[in-house]
Amino acid sequence: MVLEGLLPLIGTFRDQVVLVTGASSGIGRETALRFAQQGAAVALAARRRAQLEELAAAIETTGGQAMIVPTDVTDAHAARAAVAAVRRKWKRLDILVNNAGILKLAAVEKLRATDLEAMLQVNLFGALFMTQAALPLMRRQGNGSIINVASLAGRRGISPLGGYCATKFALVGLTEALRTDLADTPIHVGLVLPGVVDTPMAEGINQDELLTTWPSALNMPPEWVVAAVLLSARFHLREVSVPPGAATVELIGAMAPGITDTLIRWTTAAGRLLVGTPGKRAPRQKGR
Repeated sequence: MVLEGLLPLIGTFRDQVVLVTGASSGIGRETALRFAQQGAAVALAARRRAQLEELAAAIETTGGQAMIVPTDVTDAHAARAAVAAVRRKWKRLDILVNNAGILKLAAVEKLRATDLEAMLQVNLFGALFMTQAALPLMRRQGNGSIINVASLAGRRGISPLGGYCATKFALVGLTEALRTDLADTPIHVGLVLPGVVDTPMAEGINQDELLTTWPSALNMPPEWVVAAVLLSARFHLREVSVPPGAATVELIGAMAPGITDTLIRWTTAAGRLLVGTPGKRAPRQKGR
């Protein structure tokens, strides 16, 4: 496994306190588990209490430290309350991982304003509120690390992810601005840009008629993104693309958008062939 091979390099997070949003499933859950396994005390933030309690129990069963902070990140007051709860229990917050995110698919022409607003509330404002809640504590303690999990879709727009791309572009810009805001402080700001990951969100995409061109077999395992988060936190990396090398495609896209458009069309055509539905809608699967 990729992450297992990197662990000796990454080392321990013992005596550090980590708050992970979107911790109830997917990348957030795996990130919280790994930080706990590496010795950190982990605060688990998401809206679904039952899933958080199950995760906390799993961490504590193996000797780790965990607390649940059921939180709606779209509520600034709830974000402040979550950070305050962590401060009361552990007196500090060393690492904030802004991972919570949602996706609603639609071509731009058919994108509903309510869907775009919902994605903005979680994907952008959620990260903003949690960051604003954490920064005063990090400033007082004299250090800290904020890792924002965005997406390669935040560097390149692609259908039918127009609205999602817009929110992730915004998160990338916010993160870059925050990094310059904090340039003269000991607070690190990292940006992780994954592609399509094998998580419940990606499973939902593969069942949708609008995205039948991406075979689930090509989804990345969550551990790749977890490795990027841990590496950013450990070595204060400012930006990590997943998979490695994806940043090269970003540069090509910036210098020659037409070439990137052509590459995307080729990828789409190849995807249709791989899923066996050239030009047709794939049958909807039953269940998850």
